[in-house]
Amino acid sequence: MNPKFSVILLTTLIGAGQGLFIAVFAVELGAHFGLVTPPIIPWFYFYGALLSLGFTFAGLVASIFHLGRPSRAWRSASQWRTSWLSREVIVLPAFMAVTALYAAAHFLNWNGPYGSGEGGITDPTMLLGFAGFALAMILYLCTGMVYACLPFLREWATPLTVVNFTLLGLASGFALAAAATLARPPLVRVYAACALAFTIAGLLGRLAALARNARLRPKSTIQTAIGIKHPRIAQKSQGFTGESFNTREFFHGRTIAFVRSVKWVFLLAGFVVPAVLLALALAGAPKATVVAAFVVQFAGLVAERWHFFAQANHPQNLYYQAVA
Repeated sequence: MNPKFSVILLTTLIGAGQGLFIAVFAVELGAHFGLVTPPIIPWFYFYGALLSLGFTFAGLVASIFHLGRPSRAWRSASQWRTSWLSREVIVLPAFMAVTALYAAAHFLNWNGPYGSGEGGITDPTMLLGFAGFALAMILYLCTGMVYACLPFLREWATPLTVVNFTLLGLASGFALAAAATLARPPLVRVYAACALAFTIAGLLGRLAALARNARLRPKSTIQTAIGIKHPRIAQKSQGFTGESFNTREFFHGRTIAFVRSVKWVFLLAGFVVPAVLLALALAGAPKATVVAAFVVQFAGLVAERWHFFAQANHPQNLYYQAVA
């Protein structure tokens, strides 16, 4: 497939935004049960939710650039009964709305006049946090299933697609939480530890997907593509001398060596280097270490997402192999 940079940014930005919201709400939930010490910095939850909203909004803006007619984008939600894309289009703004309400609830101190006054589980911010968490997880599912539900793209048609979208979003989100200047050092270490765990889990999941895809063998051949059973068929022309929609949209035009090089880049930048930096941060390295971990990892995940799209081999490429 031909990776669109707007789609790459969409999936990586909103994935990090979802992970950041979960990281912020996890602190409030942990503080309620006495598992973590509440942040001492004023409006911690407000700024964290606001940053999460900024990332998801940036991803939403990026998605507009791959639409032929953005004015008709609202129609993409009409097929929600059968389309995972329509479900994603519905869940994304719902998640953004709940995130904005969560930020407003903390900014306006809704827990005071309407809650129990003691950080109760039924306080408005807690209820909004649970709703945001649920929508974030559903959004991970919808985004992953947009690709995993396509059986003819066998590299994507696996539960590992959903698992990896979720784990990589959580890894980048918690790394962003650790890198943000909102939390005091003990909480930064908690976020760094979680980001390290999700990064390692994401690496294992991505390696499993790569190993699976390496074992795939095409179900179709040139013979079955054109309906001729002769054992020796070589395509000399695809019927026209210029590019077409088929050759432009369903093939990236890069060499196998280039795609393989991108694989090693994202394995190092998306997983290995961030894991080392996060481990150093846990060992007492300066705060700049976790900032570097997030920046390097996000760049690596952009490369990972490019490889994810490029690795999928559309069956039509059996027919459109050569230009006269």
